[in-house]
Amino acid sequence: MTKPSKSFWIISILALIWNLMGVNQYLQQAYNTESFKAMYNEEQLQAITNTPSWAIAAFAVAVFSAVLGCISLLLRKKWAQFFFGLSLLGVIIQMYHNLFVIKSIAVYGPGAMFMTILILIVALFLYWYSKFVQKKNWVS
Repeated sequence: MTKPSKSFWIISILALIWNLMGVNQYLQQAYNTESFKAMYNEEQLQAITNTPSWAIAAFAVAVFSAVLGCISLLLRKKWAQFFFGLSLLGVIIQMYHNLFVIKSIAVYGPGAMFMTILILIVALFLYWYSKFVQKKNWVS
């Protein structure tokens, strides 16, 4: 194993923070907290309440496996690629539900598309990055 660059640590820590925010969002939604409810109007809350279990499970897989991927990176373990691949799969399933099943742009407005694209880009990047760091021999 070779010593990783400073950017490796920066990217890994920022990715962990990003994905912990995703876990926070999942937990707020799962426990239906008052602060969570305050962020949405009635139509949006109805869409969230009616989310099928497979989409909720995809959300959980996406955020929790991404956190495990980030922890794996910080521990310099190659398992990160597996966890980020699993997370990417969860993101794709979740975004399919959001974009094509509930048509989230109509429910949440145009910002929903921006966030959807951003989440997908980050998930794709982290999967690619986990492969990149293996080639650099920064993880074992």
